Amino acid sequence: MPRINCFSVCFEQHAMLIPVLVAHLRFHRCLETLESTMVYTFQNRYLLQLAMTHPSYRENFGTNPDHARNALTNCGIRQPEYGDRRIHYASTRKRGINTLINIMAKFGAAQETESEITHNERLEFLGDAVVEFITSIHLFHIFPDLEEGGLATYRAAIVQNQHLAVLAQALNLDQYMLYAHGSDLCHDSELRHAMANCFEALMGALFLDGTIDAADRVFGNTLFGTNPLLLWRWAHYPKHPLQQEEPKGDRHWVSSHSVLQKLSEFETSIGIGFNHIRLLARAFTDRSLGYNNLTRGSNQRLEFLGDTVLQLISSEYLYRHFPDHHEGHLSLLRSSLVNNRTQSLVCDDLGMPLYAMRGDPKSEMKTKDRADLLEAFLGALYIDKGLKYCHTFCRVCFFPRLSNSITKQEWNDPKSKLQQCCLTLRAMDGREPDIPVYKVTESLGPTNTRTYIVAVYFRGKRLATAQGHSIQEAEMNAAALALEVSGHLFPQLHHQKRIMDKTKKIPFKFE
Repeated sequence: MPRINCFSVCFEQHAMLIPVLVAHLRFHRCLETLESTMVYTFQNRYLLQLAMTHPSYRENFGTNPDHARNALTNCGIRQPEYGDRRIHYASTRKRGINTLINIMAKFGAAQETESEITHNERLEFLGDAVVEFITSIHLFHIFPDLEEGGLATYRAAIVQNQHLAVLAQALNLDQYMLYAHGSDLCHDSELRHAMANCFEALMGALFLDGTIDAADRVFGNTLFGTNPLLLWRWAHYPKHPLQQEEPKGDRHWVSSHSVLQKLSEFETSIGIGFNHIRLLARAFTDRSLGYNNLTRGSNQRLEFLGDTVLQLISSEYLYRHFPDHHEGHLSLLRSSLVNNRTQSLVCDDLGMPLYAMRGDPKSEMKTKDRADLLEAFLGALYIDKGLKYCHTFCRVCFFPRLSNSITKQEWNDPKSKLQQCCLTLRAMDGREPDIPVYKVTESLGPTNTRTYIVAVYFRGKRLATAQGHSIQEAEMNAAALALEVSGHLFPQLHHQKRIMDKTKKIPFKFE
């Protein structure tokens, strides 16, 4: 028998690493060209590499350019994995109800933690909020007389995927993207969608590596780099009209207006003093009150601004402290953290409704009205104090509520939870699964204050009946009641409770 030289085998296996190593070095050399195009040098180059890595690159090796990786994976040095197999693949698998429940049951880390997910979907989640924030800030100041609807329309035109793909093409991101060489991205529409996502991930990487100013500058140069006049107009936007009227502050008007005196009491209660207190007054002015010379308008535009401020801050926090969550999981957590219900609770805790100025002060403020009031306050706080104060406000008023939301699974609305429970009871014969059916059984009252009664059925049996001021609200209430009174029919509820009991821990305290 011929002698087998163990050293030759080792040399061959190590030689197979050379193409991968050379490709890695060439890629980072190319990234220097991208940095020079953006006129920005990354302090952490890994963030830029992560932003350029498509999800298909790591999970599905492709054809010729990836043969070396295929050979290393299938024939290379064995890397035994000890312990539970589910632990090793926790950062790659993201489908299935059990995976969803397990991941969403995890609490956030007390300190910023690096994720083991090696593609750009998480950065895309953050970058989406960054792009929306940058666009909203500039539009808000450039068009001081445009109402909320017009601002939202302009923003939608800028942040839509078709336009982001154009911006990505301006940076030639398709030449730097890492993706599997399969048939998926051969179609132009699929490639442009991936380029738009890559551009959002790049904005997220710029935000993490530098500041929001770095992402803002690169975004502006990419958007208007070929037109110096438009670029200057975009970058040098004016201050808020109330700030222009009183450049050094307007607190000298407090002694002359009872409204401002009352709002100064609110400032004392929350520990924040505004330089331009009329901005705070405008945040509390409902559109039903009409125009007045004190605030120069209502709080609708500030709502538009405050919403995007809250989206950015919450997205950054979730990205940094929930490393095991994929993009979809982070979106679910964010929706539970910044929804109308949570915002209205914060509004009530701070006593904001007491200071609201409305056309009909005796009427009760709805949940959405209180949420809008809080968003307007955040918008005014950002204009007057900057992003750092908004960060501190959210760290005190919003983030501590997240542990309770995870424990109660508030990220999963009652209708979704009921449908998930019903799907787990599907038959194994391949038939279409049974799902809950909602029927409006009655509607009461006039059009403006109508109450709807909805019944929910599963497999022909009525589970519960509930009412609400809208059909959607009534359906949600019916689903919640069905889960409460018919929980014994769904083993999935007990499974979810066991998972929460295993992962439950004492939430960390914010310092």
